[in-house]
Amino acid sequence: MGAAFLCGSAPATALESSIRPVARPATPAPDVATTPTAAALSTKSLRPRLRPKTSSSGTDEAQPTRVANPAFDSWVRSFRARALSRGISSQVFDAAFQGIGYNADVVSKDRNQAEFKRQIWDYLDSAASPERVDMGQQALSRHRSALSRIEQAYGVEAEVVTAVWGLESKYGTRMGDIPVIEALSTLSFDGRRGAFFEKQLIAALKILQNGDTTPRNFLGSWAGAMGHTQFIPTSYEAYAVDFTGDGRRDIWSNDPSDALASTAAYLKRFGWRKGMPWGVEVRVPNGARFGDTSRMPSQWAAQGVVGVDGRPVRDYGSARILQPAGPTGASFMVFANFDVIKRYNNADAYAIGVGHLSDRIKGGPAIQASWPRGYTPVSFEERKEIQRQLQQMGYPLEKIDGIIGPNTAKSIMNFQQSAGMKVDGYASREVLNRLRSR
Repeated sequence: MGAAFLCGSAPATALESSIRPVARPATPAPDVATTPTAAALSTKSLRPRLRPKTSSSGTDEAQPTRVANPAFDSWVRSFRARALSRGISSQVFDAAFQGIGYNADVVSKDRNQAEFKRQIWDYLDSAASPERVDMGQQALSRHRSALSRIEQAYGVEAEVVTAVWGLESKYGTRMGDIPVIEALSTLSFDGRRGAFFEKQLIAALKILQNGDTTPRNFLGSWAGAMGHTQFIPTSYEAYAVDFTGDGRRDIWSNDPSDALASTAAYLKRFGWRKGMPWGVEVRVPNGARFGDTSRMPSQWAAQGVVGVDGRPVRDYGSARILQPAGPTGASFMVFANFDVIKRYNNADAYAIGVGHLSDRIKGGPAIQASWPRGYTPVSFEERKEIQRQLQQMGYPLEKIDGIIGPNTAKSIMNFQQSAGMKVDGYASREVLNRLRSR
């Protein structure tokens, strides 16, 4: 929330931080290249509702690294007056800032979001990895009652809500452990997007003032994204719901009902249509070019665009053809719900990731087309073997999960450099063979 940044004007975040690709702004501002020659994605973003995590294999979560900063302390004193003028009580403010300091790691994460570039296929390998699909099916089964009631109340399919949960926090296992007030005050003081983060900080203080959580439990990503589905504070204010009826919109609770219902409420607010797919993988005629043209699936069928089963796609509504890696990769017919998902995180890769993960959780197949990887890919188990081999060599990987996040990619790059290989950070067959032969 990705990292989610529901509707903030900040960038989106990384996948295993959250799986988020790149941009997570407030209004559509694609940061995923969709032209035949540019398929690379930046997987670090500020997700508007969320954010990063700490995973040895590739996380963005910053651990508190507080440093003495008199200028920050002075800024907090001046901000206190502004906060009180916006209706925040002195008691709430002082309790919220108790023990809060300038977090240098947060600033470092914010300034280096584009450090790693990920191809669409690498992103989707992680977004719909066997582990994430299996965890999603288990989560869906475990929370079936609540998700069914949420689907009935908001008209958003349970699998879709579960998929957002899976990408945003890996089903609640990576919600972030940085004090939200510390992250947002550090970013407000830092000034690069000070006005945006100060607005989030005021909203965060209002959350505490309303009693939805306590300063001790008010944790999130380095970008201030919070809870199971990584809302940023202003999105929380606008869209979070108290689905359990206990008087609090508790998106941090061990019971994820409020967070999942809030996600469904958000998607409904932006036009989710139950029964309409996000998209469908299709076959297209060789050499065809599509642009942003929208047509009914039956019209596309007349031009040779059909499902991977060779049949015309049902007329769910007007759709356009998306080829995120160009004509040599997979092609998708995407509908209005695709753009609704992008309101959660404005990146094509993220929307494909949520949609495809939801299909896999429901029992659907993997993407059928091949990708123009440019290297020989490895399986999920082989990616874990690469991580184990690197770990045995002393590279700083604590978790073996088969997900090639920033930390794993950096370790691969360091190994490639030491081995005299092309340095690209990809978990390739060539890397695996070289590790095996060392």
